[in-house]
Amino acid sequence: MSPALHTVHERIVSAIRASSPAPVMRVSLEAPTTAKLDLSLANPLVASTDCKDNKDVTQLLHDVLAQSGATYGIGGYAEKRGWYARGEQFSHGEEVRSIHLGIDIWAPAGMSVYAPYDSVVHSAQDNALFGDYGPTVILSHTIADETFYTLYGHLSRESLIGKEPGTTIKQGEEFAKLGAPPINGDWPPHLHLQIILDMLGKVGDYPGVAAESQRDLFLTLCPDPNLIVRSSLI
Repeated sequence: MSPALHTVHERIVSAIRASSPAPVMRVSLEAPTTAKLDLSLANPLVASTDCKDNKDVTQLLHDVLAQSGATYGIGGYAEKRGWYARGEQFSHGEEVRSIHLGIDIWAPAGMSVYAPYDSVVHSAQDNALFGDYGPTVILSHTIADETFYTLYGHLSRESLIGKEPGTTIKQGEEFAKLGAPPINGDWPPHLHLQIILDMLGKVGDYPGVAAESQRDLFLTLCPDPNLIVRSSLI
């Protein structure tokens, strides 16, 4: 990491830490309602699942939640996962991207998503490849003169309506709903939430998974979204 990037990272992380975000979903993200889910290859349930089959992935989530006795699941930041081989877009040359850069909140389709801060729509699009984000909204925020972005993936298609760049959204305002498969990239319903410090010129899309060889760089560009979510489980 360059000294300049380190400085920017520290400034923005400090600004987010000192902020008062609104909940991105109006459900308790604490036990017993919600459980931290381990979806890494270290979990035998994950390692034995055919992640190219959405029915198997859905059953996996059901089983992991059933083990915990919770209704909702949360976790995944910096987790090394094995299921991204399900989509060709996750290949980086000969290296399949595996390091997850956001937090996942596993909840039923149709649940509302709210802006954590006053926001401006940076971009929105349907990333419709199999295993991708599906409908995606990226918001821009400025706090204490520091600008950063939040990405929301696996939304409903209707969530893209009215999301022209420059549209303003107030803190706490509903702006999206969770999508269902296959619209949401063909995943069990959940929200992928990611903080981004530098969009790298991208519009409507951004890597949500990094190659292990680029792990340190992308975890710096995309700090832990629990800075915003603030669940004690993660």
